[in-house]
Amino acid sequence: MMVGFVMLVHTALDRASQTARHWATSGCPVVIHCDRKVDRKSYAKLTESLADLDNVRFSPRYRCEWGTWNIVAATQKAAEIMLEKHPEVGHVYLASGSCLPLRPLQELKAYLRARPRTDFIESVTIEDVTWTKGGFDSERFTLRFPFSWKRQRFLFDRYVALQRLVRFKRKVPKGLVPHLGSQWWCLSRPTLEAILTDPDRPVYDSYFKRVWIPDESYFQSIVRVYSAEVESRSLTLSKFDFQGKPHIFYDDHLQLLRRSDCFVARKIWPHANRLYASFLSNDPKVTKNAEPNPSKIDRLFAKAVDRRTRGRMGLYMQSRFPNQDWENGKTAEPYSVFEGFSELFSNFDTWLGKAAGGRVHGHLFAPDRAQFAGGETVYNGGLSDSALLRDHNPTAFLTNLIWNTRGERQMFQFGPGDAQDIEWLIATDPKAQISVITGAWAIGLFRLGINSSVVRKEAARLQAVEAAHLDVLRSPHAKARVRIWSLAEFIEDPMNNLQLIMDDIVPGARRRLTAAPLMEDLNGFGQFLQTLKNQGMNPYLAGDFPVDPQLVPTSADEAQRPYLVKK
Repeated sequence: MMVGFVMLVHTALDRASQTARHWATSGCPVVIHCDRKVDRKSYAKLTESLADLDNVRFSPRYRCEWGTWNIVAATQKAAEIMLEKHPEVGHVYLASGSCLPLRPLQELKAYLRARPRTDFIESVTIEDVTWTKGGFDSERFTLRFPFSWKRQRFLFDRYVALQRLVRFKRKVPKGLVPHLGSQWWCLSRPTLEAILTDPDRPVYDSYFKRVWIPDESYFQSIVRVYSAEVESRSLTLSKFDFQGKPHIFYDDHLQLLRRSDCFVARKIWPHANRLYASFLSNDPKVTKNAEPNPSKIDRLFAKAVDRRTRGRMGLYMQSRFPNQDWENGKTAEPYSVFEGFSELFSNFDTWLGKAAGGRVHGHLFAPDRAQFAGGETVYNGGLSDSALLRDHNPTAFLTNLIWNTRGERQMFQFGPGDAQDIEWLIATDPKAQISVITGAWAIGLFRLGINSSVVRKEAARLQAVEAAHLDVLRSPHAKARVRIWSLAEFIEDPMNNLQLIMDDIVPGARRRLTAAPLMEDLNGFGQFLQTLKNQGMNPYLAGDFPVDPQLVPTSADEAQRPYLVKK
């Protein structure tokens, strides 16, 4: 007993002819169905190229379209010719014109000879299928699909919606359990003959003519009625992306295909000259006699799908960019945001760079410009300090900055006086570490040294902005690591609070701070806050700040420990 090949071809006919000749000259009969949409001249050229082979035949041509019945009808007719003209055939292998044998044909013959009644066809119940795309699982068997999905999409969608509206439901033929699977199978002669000569075939054919993508369910369902032994897998290696489209194999996949140990692969790029030259041979030197095992390369394809759909962490690319939250992580690396610190400490940027390492920027979202570290006007990746360019897409500005500086922690200042467009980005970013001293904006107003209605209005505005920002940071959707102190709380124990921040930046380092940043002179600041209260503006975010705070340690014991000093 031998194996016969049924080929469904519609494009790259020269490659289909090359593959058919390989099988035919190796002693296997071939029946070819060529899509009726192929022009006569190309079809004639195909038949002429194989005319010298008496074991190659052509079946009546059907006009085939993806998702429609004619693909099954073409397969049925070609299979009938194979069984009728070649009684020596024990298995029929269904392949496409873009298939390529990966192992010597004698290996496939021996493999099937050892399993004369086994049917190799992926056949899975609806409940167990996870790979269907397009929104139809059980509905593909209970609704009617008379319209072409590609050419008549409007009618297709409306007719489906109408059937759902009226709760239309077709009956599955008695004794048939719907199954799904790959359309590329290898069936034993007894099973295929039983399917094609089934007295209930007119009933099955009538039913499946209105099933969605019947070539993935017709043989897969009926084989369960007649097969003595179903091996629910295909001998053809075919991989699909996350949209259900087949992966195409190119010349650089040569070693990958060899590792799969599969007999046939699909879908091969027509111009993959190296693949065709390497595999269209029956060289005994490449004989493996191994069990087909596509799982050997499954991990690589899973990684490819993950890279395509999720990409590298923090990298935004064209194929995912229009879809919010499709990204694999909002940013590429951990970074720190400090709010209120540059207002409280006069040399905070310099101190932070020495204490924590990394790159310390000023207010990147200041109204006038992005304050890059060192006063740079252009930063890594060609990022400009222009506020106009930055504010066109603040999210892209920050994510690009983090991506372009991978390997170096970025730290920057932020406050209510800055553009607030990134607040949700940083709040929902697990890689963000945010430290906030609320009410510190009042120090800047205090340093102006004036008391007027203008200051009061500005204080009210800044407090309103910061209050809204705090609501975002405290949102249940926030994923950043956030620490919040009021100004009064922070200056009660500044050294310990700074140590907590350093421990967050460098976890596990257990590095104690030995130097402190220089705190601004706050003498009279409590009275300033009281004046604002007296004018009707309550700066509650600053906390309970005494009118005359004692910020400098007074005892000798305190002076022996690291502490903060005023100017």
